[in-house]
Amino acid sequence: MESGMSQEELANNAEVSLPQITRIERGTINPTICTIKALAIGLGVSTYVMYDFEKVI
Repeated sequence: MESGMSQEELANNAEVSLPQITRIERGTINPTICTIKALAIGLGVSTYVMYDFEKVI
């Protein structure tokens, strides 16, 4: 997913530390569900988008 947002902007928007975002992006840690939700909010998307789920109605 590309948003055009820098890691620093995402960290500020999501209230997640920059080092944590860097480690998630590199794949050295796995984010918790709470962190995924915070990142989704910071990106302005629904949480299911973070998992690449298709919305089922």
